[in-house]
This record gives sequence, C-alpha cells and structure tokens, in this order.
Amino acid sequence: MAFEKVKRSDNYSEWYNNLVKNADLAEHADVKGCMVIKPYGYAIWEKMQAQLDKMFKQTGHVNAYFPLLIPKSFFEKEEKNAEGFAKECAVVTHYRLKVDENHKIIVDPEAKLEEELIIRPTSEAIIWNTYKGWIQSYRDLPLLINQWANVMRWEMRTRLFLRTSEFLWQEGHTAHSTAEEALVETKQMLDVYAEFAENFLAVPVMKGVKTENERFAGAVETYCIEGLMQDGKALQMGTSHFLGQNFAKAFDVKFQTKEGKLEYVWATSWGVSTRLMGALVMAHSDDEGLVLPPKLAPIQVVIVPIYRSDEEFEKVSAAAAAIKKQLEALDISVKFDNRDTHKPGYKFAEWELKGVPLRIGIGPRDLENGTVELARRDTKEKSVVAIEGIDAHVKNLLNEIQEAIYNRALEFRNTSIHQVNTWDEFLDAINNKGGFVSAHWDGTGETEEKIKELTKATIRCIPLNNPEENGNCVLSGKPSSQRVLFAKAY
Repeated sequence: MAFEKVKRSDNYSEWYNNLVKNADLAEHADVKGCMVIKPYGYAIWEKMQAQLDKMFKQTGHVNAYFPLLIPKSFFEKEEKNAEGFAKECAVVTHYRLKVDENHKIIVDPEAKLEEELIIRPTSEAIIWNTYKGWIQSYRDLPLLINQWANVMRWEMRTRLFLRTSEFLWQEGHTAHSTAEEALVETKQMLDVYAEFAENFLAVPVMKGVKTENERFAGAVETYCIEGLMQDGKALQMGTSHFLGQNFAKAFDVKFQTKEGKLEYVWATSWGVSTRLMGALVMAHSDDEGLVLPPKLAPIQVVIVPIYRSDEEFEKVSAAAAAIKKQLEALDISVKFDNRDTHKPGYKFAEWELKGVPLRIGIGPRDLENGTVELARRDTKEKSVVAIEGIDAHVKNLLNEIQEAIYNRALEFRNTSIHQVNTWDEFLDAINNKGGFVSAHWDGTGETEEKIKELTKATIRCIPLNNPEENGNCVLSGKPSSQRVLFAKAY
C-alpha cells in the first residue's frame, strides 16, 4: 500500500491514529477538534446503530428527537449537571452575520440573543423541561425514550473517535413512578450495553458502579461497562445513570399517583457513542490493519479473482457471481472486487487493512478443481474448500471467527487483571504491567484523588456483585471491605 505502516508495539498511539486514517474510517476536520467520519467508518457505525436500536426497541423504548440548542436558564436548573459540563460548553450568543464596510463577514452586534443558548453537551435539561408537559399522571409512566443525536463538548486534547469536540451517540432518557422501577431500568440498559459489547463488538467488559468522584454530573449512581484495550489501558464503553429525582425536582416534573398524591418522578439516562468505534479498532487490530468481528463488518466476505486473460476473467467472474448470490441469500454481505486497475496482491493488502473477516480467492485452476481458497483475517490461516456447499461453510466460519476474536480478547483481559496488596505492588502493576489492578481502597475521595495524582490511574469501577473481603487500602492503610478496579484509561 502507498502509506507508511506504524507497528503497534513501537508507538500505540501513532499506530491507532494511522490505522483509523489509512483504513478510511475517519479523518480530522478543518474545524478544530472535530472529525469527518468517512463512508467505510460510517458503515460500521450504522451497523452498531441498527443493532443497538433493535435492542432498545425490544426493551420497550421508542425514538424521539430534541433540540440541539438549550436555553442557558434550563441548563442552570440542575446545578451539579451544569457545573459538571460548564467547561466543555459551546455557547451561541448571536443569531446573524453581516458584511461590514470592508466587505468582511462579521457577527452583527445588533443580533445579540436575549438569552444565550448552549449547544447540547447532553440533553437532560431540554428533555426534562419537555417532560414537564408530557407527564401528569401515573398513567403517563413509564416514559421510555431514546434519542440518536450529535453532541458538542469542547475538548482541548482530541483523538479520532475516542475524544472529539463533536461526536455521535444515543442517549436514553426515561421517567418512572418509583425508585425501584428506575433502578431496574438503569441496570437493564447496562446489561444491554454489555451484551452488545461482548456479542457484537467482541469486547469483554467489566460491569460496575462508578465512585462518587467519577459519577455523571447530576446522577445518584452511575453504572458502567469497562473494556481493556491491547495497550493495557481501560476504556469506558457505556454508562447508565440512576438520576433519582434530581432532574424532576429541578424542572418540577410531578405526577399524580393512584392514590391521588403529587410526587416527583424518578429518572434514568444512559448512552454510548462513536467512542465504540475506537474500542473496535484498539481491542482487536494488528500491524496489518483492522480486525473486524463479522457481525459489525460492512463487508463480511470479499471475493478476489485471479486471472491472466479476459477469457479467464469471464469464467472466474461467473463462478464468483454464483458464490456471491449463494452467500447473500444467507444475509452475508459480499464484495466482488473485479477492478482491473489493481493486481490481486494489492487487493489482498487493501482488504486486510480494512479488516474484512474472510477473503475468497478464485482462479482458473480453482475452477478446474471445483475449489476456492479461503483466508481468515483474524488468524491469517488459509484453507482450500469445495465450491459445493460453500455457503454453509462460510456461514459457520464467520460464526467461528466472531467467537475466536472474542475469546482472544477475553484471554487478554483475564490475564491482565493483577491483584495487589501493597503500594509497591500497585506501582509495579500500574507502571509496568498495565491492565486492571484489583486493590483495596479506603472509600474516600481524597485517597482516590491522591492515587490519581501519583499514578494517573483511576478507579474504573466497583465491580457488580463484588465479594466482601477485608483488607487495607494500598495507599492509606485504612480498613477496606472490598477490592476495586484501577487502571490508566482513555
């Protein structure tokens, strides 16, 4: 290929950036901190979006859309939420431009807005202001709504997909009549995210609760799924928040109970974003390019013809077309790369770079033998199989590849959890081993911040169903009743 490859082991950050660009997933936009998601990258996001949307609807949720712009007064009503996002907010102050006497475009000073508008960093404020008009009675509950949208968070340090000023996501916002029902919803959506991450992204995740310091601004509890990337850093891949009655009280959203009493509703919010694209790249890919799980690959199988003459090309093309039709009948996405501008070797490298799970090579000799060559992207293994029955064989092989990619990531994650009991062991694990570090913590925000200051490691989560275990905090030495997971993270 025409670009310079960077080895994953030499410079992980540069390897990741190069791969995202070279595989045609995305590129930096001319707007500082923003990105352009290219067609191939967007095709992967569309597959993620379609599957998640299906899972949301299976759990009773419906889609809606709310405004991009939020009046500043709305944003200020929930104090913790406003404070948590204040530094990342982009603000609209004027509504018109004009041409000055020097023929330059300037902001019209006479077009100042009476009230400034915030470009949504998250939508709780505008949505809960809307819910006030939708909810009057227990008959209106539960309200289970999801939104697919873009948001803006003004980031100083950006990286494609992982952290950009504008990104795509979904955000669920639900309203309930009891705290118990809202908590069930919060945990249910965490389970949906975990199922998606493991069964589709092929990334094993740790489910847990965030500490108070790491909690979503305005939440009572934040639940999360944490994945581990190949460089040993953790990545928060999804969050689900129990908001209590904080937003209902801020926006005066009450409902009449069956007994005729007025009570504030209970709320949740939950979301995943195009950050999952970054997880997909970092969890599986190698020095040759992307390694995509078949369930999310825009092209699951590519057929590359091998020929020398026009006559051979016609015969090979006819066989390829028949195979393509068989596979598509099983809902397998197939690309027949019949370009005459590139040689087979170039095509092999290109589709390897783009992570197509399975490649079929077919030439005149294969036709004589009634066979084709299959090449797996994940293991690079090649095999010769009969054309007869190719559809069932490929379908089974794609399922095998999906499972193998997950199992490889699971083995890496499981061997990258280090249990430590002393501060020296903690430092050695964080600085030299990477991965998750399972350690005792005294439960205070002060100790948590001190560890972060000393090591750049944060508490990724308190795992769900965490067993009780008496011990001593690795830093303060104070008593602790359970271990938590630390890691350096994106």
